[in-house]
Amino acid sequence: MENQNGLFSRSIKSGKNTYFVDVREAKNGNLYLAITESQVNGDSKRKSTIRVFGEAIGQLSGAVAEAVATVRAE
Repeated sequence: MENQNGLFSRSIKSGKNTYFVDVREAKNGNLYLAITESQVNGDSKRKSTIRVFGEAIGQLSGAVAEAVATVRAE
């Protein structure tokens, strides 16, 4: 189901987990990044979401790029 305020959405499946990366528009018109993890264990499901606003999006992107470079260097 597509969210009415969603501008971008991508899902990544990894075993029993699915990750969703979305760009959405808040009620005040500001854009934000939402990263959701959905886990399925038997009959139970769990979702957790972080929302990143403003200039923190660029800072998060840089930190993730550094982390990925570290993992690839190992």
